[in-house]
Amino acid sequence: MSAEFRIAETQGFRKKIGKRDYSAIYDKIVAYVYPQLRSNPFFGPNIKKLKGELGGIYRYRIGAFCMFYTVKSEKVIVFVLDIAKRKDSY
Repeated sequence: MSAEFRIAETQGFRKKIGKRDYSAIYDKIVAYVYPQLRSNPFFGPNIKKLKGELGGIYRYRIGAFCMFYTVKSEKVIVFVLDIAKRKDSY
């Protein structure tokens, strides 16, 4: 991949990340997850493409949390949709 992907956070994700349960994980997302997604959002040890009716959505596992995103290759952009505790995520 030659171009670096841009990251776009949805309003719902921004609202959720502002809550106390999620604010601590956001620093890890910015420091570790976003650099990986910028270089290759399709493959990595914590990345999984969902199947069925959720096809086209990717899951990035961060400890006890799952972050969900989609990729628009033609626009070289990653849309971060949501984050949830793993036990509540699906």
